[in-house]
Amino acid sequence: MVEVHLWGNLKVAAGGLSSVKVEAKTIKQMFKGLEKQFPALKHYLDQGPAVSIDGEIYQDNWFKKISPEDDIHILPRFTGG
Repeated sequence: MVEVHLWGNLKVAAGGLSSVKVEAKTIKQMFKGLEKQFPALKHYLDQGPAVSIDGEIYQDNWFKKISPEDDIHILPRFTGG
């Protein structure tokens, strides 16, 4: 299982939890597991949030491998101008 830290609206959609654990070996599997546990997250995950793994940002790289040792954060997509 990996521990995932949630920020902003993602945290709210997960019932106020700032971190959750999910069984996953890739970012895509992590998103699917999160959606299963917290259906309200689907809307935000479909928008293509940024995923920080050990301080490196990944966006639209859903097959990136992850492991329980990784420091994983999901950041909602920022909009504005």
